[in-house]
Amino acid sequence: MRMHRTIALPIICALCLASCRTQAQDGLVGEGLLPVQEVAVVDTPELRPILPPEVYAVPGVEANVYFDNVVLSPDSGDMLWDVDCPVGRQQTERWTAVPTPEQVGDFPLTVRIVTPEVQPVLEMTTNLRVIDPAAGAGRGITLLCVGDSLTAASAYTARLVTLFAEDEAVGATLIGEGGPGGDTGNRHEGYGGWTFSRFVENWADGQDRVEIGGRNRRGRSPFLFEIDGQPQLDFQQYLDRNNGGQPPDFITILLGCNDTFSASESNIETKIDTAFGYADQLLAAFRAAAPDSEIGLLLLVPPAASQDAFGANYNAGQTRWQYRRNQHRVVEREYATYGGREGEGLFLVPAFVNLDTVYGFPRAMAPANAHADVEVSRMTNGVHPAAAGYYQIGDAIYCWIKSRLAAE
Repeated sequence: MRMHRTIALPIICALCLASCRTQAQDGLVGEGLLPVQEVAVVDTPELRPILPPEVYAVPGVEANVYFDNVVLSPDSGDMLWDVDCPVGRQQTERWTAVPTPEQVGDFPLTVRIVTPEVQPVLEMTTNLRVIDPAAGAGRGITLLCVGDSLTAASAYTARLVTLFAEDEAVGATLIGEGGPGGDTGNRHEGYGGWTFSRFVENWADGQDRVEIGGRNRRGRSPFLFEIDGQPQLDFQQYLDRNNGGQPPDFITILLGCNDTFSASESNIETKIDTAFGYADQLLAAFRAAAPDSEIGLLLLVPPAASQDAFGANYNAGQTRWQYRRNQHRVVEREYATYGGREGEGLFLVPAFVNLDTVYGFPRAMAPANAHADVEVSRMTNGVHPAAAGYYQIGDAIYCWIKSRLAAE
C-alpha cells in the first residue's frame, strides 16, 4: 500500500512523502497479522528535506549534493537514493559533477529516496545551473566575507582568492580587517566564537584588539563606531576605512553556528529568533550604506558526520545529532525568513549541499582503546572542516557569485 501526501515547503520544487511497508508472507504484516490493505500509512517527519531550489556550478569546479545534508535522518547512509540528472553522476553518498563548457545551461536534478521495491518515499527536484565561465567578463569586483571561526580560518577565502586569480573573466579583491592579508589578498571579517549579536553590539570600549583568555582577539565589532558618544552600526565608516568609501559588489555572511550550537529541543526556536533579530539589524546596516550590493547569506553548513569529532572537542557536552538537528532547523528557518527576497538583493547561498561531512573534516589515527593493538581513524573536529571541506565552501560561494554576474 502506498499513499502520497503533498506538503508545501518554501524550498522544495516537488515533494512527495510516503511510507511504505513490506508485505509479509501470505498477505499479513508483522506479528499482529493485520491484513495488508488495512495497514496505516505512517509519515517520516524526520526526513524534513531542504534541497535548495537551485544548485550552481561553473565548468571545471566540482559541484555536489551530499545526500545526508538535504534530509534530517540519522539513517541516511542506509537509505536507497536515486538521482536523475543529465549532468554528473550518482555515487554512494552524493550526486557530483565537474561540468564542461559545453554543458552551460539549466538542467533538472531530481533526488529520491526509494524502498527496496523502488517505490518513492521522498522526491525533491532542483535546478542545476551551469554558469558560462565568461560571466562577468571585464569586471573587477570587491567582496566582503563576514563570519565566525569558519571564516576566521581564512581557508574558504583563500580558495576564493585562488579561483578568481584563475578566472580569466573576472578579478576579485577581498576586503576586511581580518585574515593573513599582505600580498595574499586574503582578507575578511571572520572571528572565532562570534555571533550575529557580536557584530551588532560588541564594543569592548572601542578597542579593536583586546586580550581574551591570554590571546589577542578582536574586541570591537568592525562595524561599530562612536557617534554622539554612543557605539552605533555605521557601515559607511567601515567602508571609508577599508574600501575607499565604496560599497562592495558582494557581501557574504556565514553565521549561526555559535548562536545555536548549545541549543536543545526546548529552546532552539528562541535562539534562532534572537539570532535573526540581530541578523536583521546587521543586514539593515549593510543595506543603508550599500543599497546595490548583492548579499549572500550562506545557509548554515552541517557538522562532521561522526560523534567522535564532538567527543574530541566537547567531551560529553554536546552530541553530533543534537547539533545536526539545530543546524537543520536553522536552515529551515533561514529559508522561511530570508528566502524569496532576491528582489531586495538578498540571496541564500546553498554551500551546505556541497560540503563532505565525512572526508571534508579533520581526522587522526588513534588506538581503538587503551589495550588495542590496532589504530583507527577518528574525526577530530565537530564543526570546523579540514582544508578540503573549506575549499568546497569556497567553491559554492564562487559559483553563486558567477551566477549573479551572469544575470547582469
